Amino acid sequence: MAADATPLSDVRFLTVAEVAAIMRVSKMTVYRLVHSGELEAIRVGRSFRVPERAVTDYLREAFVPSG
Repeated sequence: MAADATPLSDVRFLTVAEVAAIMRVSKMTVYRLVHSGELEAIRVGRSFRVPERAVTDYLREAFVPSG
């Protein structure tokens, strides 16, 4: 385990619907981001779970300052 890695027991996983609500986009948009590799996710059976950190990292990188 890397020194900066968070223990799995401390990782909060979000459903696609929860990510869509946080980002205020459709679930299809989240699926597109996951399938394109832009948003990190793991597959659990037929569902995807997205680490909360992946959402915050994605939003931080996508942020465009005004002005």
